[in-house]
Amino acid sequence: MSAPSLPEAVSLSVVPELGRPRFAQVLGAEWCKLRSLRSTYLTLLVTLLLTAGLSALLCWTYVARYSQLSFSDRIRVADPAFISVSGVLLAQVAVGVLGVLTMSSEYSTGMIRVTFSAVPRRLEVLAAKVVIFLVVSLGVGVLSGFASFFAGQAILSRIGLGLSITQPGCLRVAFGVALYLGVLGLIGLALGAIIRRTAGAVAALFALLLILPAIASALPSPWDVDILRYLPDQAGIALLHLIVAPGRLAPWNGFVVFVAYGAAALLLAAVLVSRRDA
Repeated sequence: MSAPSLPEAVSLSVVPELGRPRFAQVLGAEWCKLRSLRSTYLTLLVTLLLTAGLSALLCWTYVARYSQLSFSDRIRVADPAFISVSGVLLAQVAVGVLGVLTMSSEYSTGMIRVTFSAVPRRLEVLAAKVVIFLVVSLGVGVLSGFASFFAGQAILSRIGLGLSITQPGCLRVAFGVALYLGVLGLIGLALGAIIRRTAGAVAALFALLLILPAIASALPSPWDVDILRYLPDQAGIALLHLIVAPGRLAPWNGFVVFVAYGAAALLLAAVLVSRRDA
């Protein structure tokens, strides 16, 4: 008999000599799976570079064009805290796709059957994946948020718009990057469990982040604003704004709505994972 492949070895390693595997062992196995994939490191690095690098580029562009902007244009985009972390709007795609792959890759390869054989309580597997992914995404989110905030404020200070991390709301914006990416990644993970196909889950994620907001924006007023602010990305992004503009939810109210989307997606994933065949 040939030796088991890496995913098999990882899954089988959680089975103790007697009885069912403990949750700590399931966590260890899921951590081994996530860190054994080269794509994990690449995706997290891309997330960090996109958030900090793109945010710095946008701040530099804003500073370079500042003298040419009209007063109304300056007011319209005058949220220096959000500008300095706005690269997260592109980085969110990388984290969302990693969340999808965390779950869908095992279905694609068929290794999910080995995992569920080693850990018959399927919800423990899902819970372990959620915990491990959330810790990793929050970690890279904190690094990304603070790096982009400090770099962006250093650039914006050239025109007198720089903020200190100690000013009201700024710490919330920096940490908000981590919270936003963490919840968004869990939505991607839930979609991977619900759809079980990487391409389909990624398409659903893009529809949630790009297509639905575009459709809502095309609706006649005031439906466009009333619907748009309750969509997942707009509700979550409210946490990254210092200025509560008309038509936008208050920061923590928006984040609660965003978390509700994540909780609903994970609840549906838990029901389907526990009832469907592997």
